[in-house]
Amino acid sequence: MSDDIKVTVVKFSNRSNLFLRYIDPITKKQVHKSAETSSRKDAIKSAGRWEAELREGVVVSTRTSWAIFRKRYEDEVLTGLAAATDEKAQGVFNAVEKHLAPAQLRGITAERISYLQSKWREAGLSESTIKSNLSHLMAALRWAASVGMLATVPKVKMPKRAKGTAMKGRPIAGEEFDRMLTAVQKVVLPEAVASWQHYLRGLWCSGLRLAESLELSWDDKTKLCVDMQPGELPMLKIPAGLEKGHRDRLLPMAPEFAEFLAETPEHERTGFVFNPRARYVKRSARLAADFTGRVVAKFGEKAGVIVKPGATPKLPVPTTYAGRSGFAGLPG
Repeated sequence: MSDDIKVTVVKFSNRSNLFLRYIDPITKKQVHKSAETSSRKDAIKSAGRWEAELREGVVVSTRTSWAIFRKRYEDEVLTGLAAATDEKAQGVFNAVEKHLAPAQLRGITAERISYLQSKWREAGLSESTIKSNLSHLMAALRWAASVGMLATVPKVKMPKRAKGTAMKGRPIAGEEFDRMLTAVQKVVLPEAVASWQHYLRGLWCSGLRLAESLELSWDDKTKLCVDMQPGELPMLKIPAGLEKGHRDRLLPMAPEFAEFLAETPEHERTGFVFNPRARYVKRSARLAADFTGRVVAKFGEKAGVIVKPGATPKLPVPTTYAGRSGFAGLPG
């Protein structure tokens, strides 16, 4: 695309010096700068040098709009990445538009990114989450610079986890978990009690993260899926589209989770494994992870399970659950 750039010399009636001009191949807008001379011969030489620099990528357009950048990044980069990565990047871009409202890409400066971090902290995001968000944003800005949409990438200091930071919650004991199961009937309507107790038991013995558990399917191979072939070791299948390595993966399932799943009759093993019901939504609607986490926290509150003010009870990881570094707990 840089080969389409042609720098010409123009004269403005109200200026003594000549100007250099080209059409940005991305924005289709005119870009001007002074030739700093009234000599057409010298200006033509300057035009040739600037054109060569533009075509070689030494100088880039600084007028790329944020909207054009986002559209190109979505079309040229995110479409080739895992769905979870796409979703994460889209969330970061939405936050940029909400808090910074940039008209042009060059408006994403180090100072503005620092302000964005402060807004994330005000919203209660952890330092690790902020760091992850920034990683996605900086990767996008580096790509923009590599294709000539941004002159320089802002220098941003990534946040570090504070030393000695206590975990948000703690693993609860078996007796506390039993109290939570009983407390379900104090939080949800009678017709929803069984679905939530089933969900809590599944979290207890699976070691799945909350968002993973809500996506776990019996038979949809495009999602995290159960594989319980007769005579075979029970497994969890992770499709390539959800895996950072872009390869299908199999993880051994904890025996206690396999026993829990076996309680479901074979003719009912279709769709989502867990279907906790909400009070004010249609029966077929899926609950979001953040809402589900708040409901689980309410169970802990009613059961008198205190792990830390404002935190959600953390269910332990089965010791036999292979392939994970540990259960991340439920969001507060």
